[in-house]
Amino acid sequence: MAGWVPADALGRRVLCGTEYGTVRYVGSVPPHAGIWLGVEWDDPQRGKHDGTYEGTQYFKCRHPRGGSFIRPNKANFGVDFLTAVKGRYGLNENQDAQNGIESTCVFGKKTVEFVGRDSIEKKQSQLHRLVHISVHECMVSHAGQKEEISGTCANIRHIDLSKNLVSHWDTVIDIASQVPNLETLDISGNRMKFPSTSVSVSNTFSKLTTLALNQTEITWIEVLLCAPGWPVLEELYLTSNNISVLERPDNVLQTLKLLDLSNNQLLDGSQLHLIGHLPRLEQLILTNNGISSVHFPDAEFGCKTEMFPSLKRLAINDNKISQWSSINELDKLPSLQVLECRNNPLMDTEKNPETLRQLIIAKISQLEFLNKSEIFPDERRGAELDYRKIFGKDWLAAGGHWDPARNKPSEEFLAAHPRYLSLCLKYGAPEEGELKGQQPLTLKNQLLTLTIKCPDNPEQKPVEKKLPESMTIQRVKGLLYRLLRIPGSELKLSYESSKLKGKEVELDNDLKPLQFYSIENGDSVLVRW
Repeated sequence: MAGWVPADALGRRVLCGTEYGTVRYVGSVPPHAGIWLGVEWDDPQRGKHDGTYEGTQYFKCRHPRGGSFIRPNKANFGVDFLTAVKGRYGLNENQDAQNGIESTCVFGKKTVEFVGRDSIEKKQSQLHRLVHISVHECMVSHAGQKEEISGTCANIRHIDLSKNLVSHWDTVIDIASQVPNLETLDISGNRMKFPSTSVSVSNTFSKLTTLALNQTEITWIEVLLCAPGWPVLEELYLTSNNISVLERPDNVLQTLKLLDLSNNQLLDGSQLHLIGHLPRLEQLILTNNGISSVHFPDAEFGCKTEMFPSLKRLAINDNKISQWSSINELDKLPSLQVLECRNNPLMDTEKNPETLRQLIIAKISQLEFLNKSEIFPDERRGAELDYRKIFGKDWLAAGGHWDPARNKPSEEFLAAHPRYLSLCLKYGAPEEGELKGQQPLTLKNQLLTLTIKCPDNPEQKPVEKKLPESMTIQRVKGLLYRLLRIPGSELKLSYESSKLKGKEVELDNDLKPLQFYSIENGDSVLVRW
């Protein structure tokens, strides 16, 4: 058996020790005797060459040192699904049932419990009672005997099949076709071959709502070819697949509510237009895709796009967005409520992160959460009032006027500040007095070191913060809501001078900056609610 090789070994996934690879060659390698397997390793550091040995190329590798030859007895070709289940749950004929702990698998924000990544509780010791099954890293390579799974595990609804030796999508179908009530399937970490032509529609995945295909090397074209078989799919995870090109999903994925394309290489933001008409898509995760800009050309500034009609949450962390025009474009999304945009070059354009946050809030009208922090009504009001004042001089210089009949700012100004006119309608145009002596937006003015105290809540420890003296009381309140995690109640602020202990001065005008009250370094801001 040391030299036994499966008849379909070519293209199969194998495990050698702790290293995963794909068989690219089966045969002799002169002058060495016997049969050898040419393996392309997932980790190129495990290899020695590109499939060429002593001048003869036996197979090809993507990495110049990603391949090597091993003897067949060194390769583990895996086991069938049910054997892995029985082994994982301690139910092989030669094993006793084991007690143990539960583990979890996370799909986006949703956590599904899988009993038995290491062992199983006694009450679930019978396979037919199992609803959640995990065979993570159990070397599953094939389905096994026909109908064997359905006859043994009739109640399965959730399967974690991640990081195994599945080589072909057909194997997934063979397993899933025996699990009629399957709702959640994770096959991440299985580098497999997917269909290159349209898949015939069947009932195999008729109840599947969540599918994870992370690190499977699937392309977007292959997703669309398989998608007719997922008629009720709601969540699709496709991270780390080197997807660089999208196509419009016609008549497929129409039930999708969440799409995770993180850690791919879409690069061009216009690729998003191709998936912009998924009618039910509520969450789109595009972390680390190299995207440098976002644009919705079907809508003029101040108008809403017809793309992404249901999109509530957008995550664009760790991209290359550097221009405020992309933030302006996000206000065109009609349903956007939650935005995550950390670690983009744009974040470096302002030295003060509070200023940056206030600008984003002012530019996107419907936003309720920014970078996982709630936007309270008072913070929004303060951000919008500040924005209206900060760019007031630019508005006047561009043709703006207090007289509505003469208020005709230039197209360039409106393109840079598409919400400005609506803010003037909401709060009134900035008065001339507001624009005098205005501090520059870069906030190079002096920072005040203040101690934040909650005298009515002694369990809340004092916090020291550095705030620009030009910061309005309204914005200070917005900061405190987040800093102290105070629910949406009305804040009352006052300050105590370090030079006049025991005397409080009420900070009663939300539109005035800290410097208006002659607050100095070392003073304390007192917070009550």
